Amino acid sequence: MKQLLLATLAATLLLAGGALAQRPDSPPTSRPVEAPKAFVFAGDPYLLPVDPTGVKLPALEQQLVVDHEGRELRFANEESLATFRAAPERFLARVDREMIADQLPLYPLMTCPISGEKLGGEMGEPIDVLYTNRLVRLCCKMCIKKFEASPDKVIERLNAAVTEQQARNYPLTTCPVSGEALEEGEIVDRVVSGRLIRLCCKMCTKKVAADPARFVHEVDMARAKRAREAEGGANKPKTREGAK
Repeated sequence: MKQLLLATLAATLLLAGGALAQRPDSPPTSRPVEAPKAFVFAGDPYLLPVDPTGVKLPALEQQLVVDHEGRELRFANEESLATFRAAPERFLARVDREMIADQLPLYPLMTCPISGEKLGGEMGEPIDVLYTNRLVRLCCKMCIKKFEASPDKVIERLNAAVTEQQARNYPLTTCPVSGEALEEGEIVDRVVSGRLIRLCCKMCTKKVAADPARFVHEVDMARAKRAREAEGGANKPKTREGAK
């Protein structure tokens, strides 16, 4: 009898404890909150100063970044994004023209990366293709399918050509991220939208990936300054030898 009473008491206490744990005024059990995942994009960034609908982009942290059919696009607000999504083709043609115009002056190849034919030669005007926001120039429409079959190999070749070409007259002697001097043998090269960005170490690549427009602009401004200085030196009148 005594054992039965003890068993009944234990069961009662167990039920009471469970009910107490479920009371509304009991503090909730703490659970780890999963942080939102950052937007990771494999292609080249959207560097235009306005969004696809023409609205000026705000500060980086306020921009809406979306993946539209494999390419990064940035929007000023939800209204602009909704306007774009209602008729994307209406806006993409202008975006493509501006991206091509931005990257064309620094395009590194004079031949088609697929056929090897000269661009603008017997095959006619080059075909400009934007692959995840990166300009690729082909000699003819027949090369488009071959490019789409293995685009990464072509992008690797473009990056190698950009690095070789732009490293010869790279306008900065310091890392645009850390400000540290660029030491030969330790330089980390990154190509962003057809521009070479030279970094002091791998740690700086994350900051470039987070805000590529900032560092592309810095390198562009340094390149433009060097070009102006070179042009000024070339136009400087030469004095006659021995003249005082």
